[in-house]
Amino acid sequence: MAFNLKTKIWQTGALDWWGFIDGEDQYLGSREFPLPPEEGDEWIVRSTCDRYKVIDGEIRHTGKAEPPRMYW
Repeated sequence: MAFNLKTKIWQTGALDWWGFIDGEDQYLGSREFPLPPEEGDEWIVRSTCDRYKVIDGEIRHTGKAEPPRMYW
């Protein structure tokens, strides 16, 4: 998969996305991860409430967020 990102990312057998960001492995989500990731995309990982954004071809951690409301 070629996404033209500077960040090293990979998908596990459980379909979870991970990335090597700021010198450590970080969970990027599963279904909430944008495919394909493009410049300006932003998402919140539901399980950790971490917020990520693609800036200048890199995935960057932009902080924590409120947990998204789930309407069942």
